[in-house]
Amino acid sequence: MNLEGRIEKLFRPFKFVICLSKMKITLLEPFFTGSHANWAKSYAEHSQHEVKILSLTGHHWKWRMHGGAVSLAKMYLQANERPDLILATDMLDLSTFLALTRHQTHDIPTAVYFHENQLTYPWSPTDQDVRLRRDQHYSFINYTTALSSDALFFNSHYHQQSFLESLPKFLKSFPDYNELDSIENIVKKSQVLHLGMNLEKFDKHQPSLPNDSKRAIILWNHRWEYDKNPVDFFQALFTLADRGMDFKLVVLGENFPKSPAIFEEAKKRLADKILHFGYVADFKTYAEWLWKADIVPVTSIQDFFGGSVVEAMYCNCKPLLPSRLAYPEHIPELLHPTFFYKDQNDLIKRLQGLLFHVGVLRKQETQQFVKQYRWQKQAPIYDAAFACCSRVFS
Repeated sequence: MNLEGRIEKLFRPFKFVICLSKMKITLLEPFFTGSHANWAKSYAEHSQHEVKILSLTGHHWKWRMHGGAVSLAKMYLQANERPDLILATDMLDLSTFLALTRHQTHDIPTAVYFHENQLTYPWSPTDQDVRLRRDQHYSFINYTTALSSDALFFNSHYHQQSFLESLPKFLKSFPDYNELDSIENIVKKSQVLHLGMNLEKFDKHQPSLPNDSKRAIILWNHRWEYDKNPVDFFQALFTLADRGMDFKLVVLGENFPKSPAIFEEAKKRLADKILHFGYVADFKTYAEWLWKADIVPVTSIQDFFGGSVVEAMYCNCKPLLPSRLAYPEHIPELLHPTFFYKDQNDLIKRLQGLLFHVGVLRKQETQQFVKQYRWQKQAPIYDAAFACCSRVFS
């Protein structure tokens, strides 16, 4: 069955009309920064459709989930748009947006792309909303947004499954009128669209000569936040350093004023092994470090897709991954024993073994596993999926 046929079969429950001609799409992004902004801009650039982005700056994420719909509704009405599809991300309270624009949007289909969700996102134990039991409200916004939309798209199978499986428990936590039957409606209109990425931009920064150093470079290229679990990452390196293992360390990624304290501890305890420690603003420097690095041990407790891991893999940096979250989707199942560890002790054991075999390690290429996430491959799939959400209903 061809792509159009597969999409038509998938969307048959919604009776959407297949329409693969050029469309007008209004993309709503309340948190326009980082991976959200890159995704939106890159899709607009690579799509055959006409994609117009309405966005708010990427600050104060909780307020964006509360008030972003009001501000974007005002922008939408002022722009006097009549798109064929309204495409929002999970940061938008879609039900509020549609209520405020109902006279203009009542007959326009809507789709939501879930980069993350608040039902299964691990909250930091220091967040005051957890202490005051206010954290469920953001999950409820995700729920009503899913309920209000005509189609839902998740960036990984893991993300789709974890969100849908969490809904029954979440709704049962309320005292009555739990509306559990609404979950089936959400399930029927859900599918997966893996994250599109500009991976080819790394190509021109690939070094012409191979790394001939006998010491492996270990990489951290994620956000400096709780959900990336930096404690286990650095504890593994502390153990290896105490055993006298020889390695170098590059720590990249966006950091914040309240970053976990383990980063400062690591900067002191591993000072003699550090090649770079801190955020780099220019892409060229970031890409060069990824090509130089040999191993990216991943300890995250949450990753709905794992963009930073995919970037490292594209640069042939060998990942050591936990057997959970979205990571198994990036590597063929037959090769999982090579790339996945069971627990912290197994991570340390495998990492130590790789440090002893640097030459063999550098001959292994991982780029082929993630090439399919390039926008050249993903954009036509996105275009076809969104084209199913035609303005005309049968």
